[in-house]
Amino acid sequence: MLCLFDLDGTLIDSEHGITACVKHALLRLDVPVPAPEELRRWIGPPLRHSFAPLLGHDAERIEAAVAYYHERFDSHGWREHQVYPGIELLIERLRGAGHRLAVVTSKPHRHAAPIIAHLSFGAAFGRLYGPHPGSAHSEKAAMIAEALADFGADPADAVMIGDRHFDIDGAIANQVRGLGVLWGFGDREELEQAGAHAIAAAPDELADLLLG
Repeated sequence: MLCLFDLDGTLIDSEHGITACVKHALLRLDVPVPAPEELRRWIGPPLRHSFAPLLGHDAERIEAAVAYYHERFDSHGWREHQVYPGIELLIERLRGAGHRLAVVTSKPHRHAAPIIAHLSFGAAFGRLYGPHPGSAHSEKAAMIAEALADFGADPADAVMIGDRHFDIDGAIANQVRGLGVLWGFGDREELEQAGAHAIAAAPDELADLLLG
């Protein structure tokens, strides 16, 4: 089976790195920083989508904010994450069972690549799919379609695993099972409304779903 994993909120807890970079960008533009609970909602959607309402939908200021975000992410943010407990063992078990693994993330490829390379289990992933840095969209559906083509996988023999509705939306668009996880930044209601095939509260539950 082809197992496609989201990155932020699924494999790693990247809240500190992402929110610190958002704060950096807003401070550089002299824009008030939202409350912490609001900043958590920035994890998952494309940056431009989240910056737009705070910056009056001004295209020039949005691009400046994205550039400031990348400025800090390149130097510090990419290292500011933790692997969720149980994920490394899950990946080892899936690989040992012969499943093919890849990462499909809304994080730009150039940001996700060093994170994956730094993970102790990063070599388990055959490919990494991330949108172009200039894209304003998450492109999950297009990236899942690309993964299916690259691996020559039947949608019926593939799953997309993630913590936000973007992951489930992309799976459904490709007739792939979407499995939601609850240890990230979404919640059960969001995942159920998106049409998740199943939802796991912990990595061992996800292992049961994937390994039977």
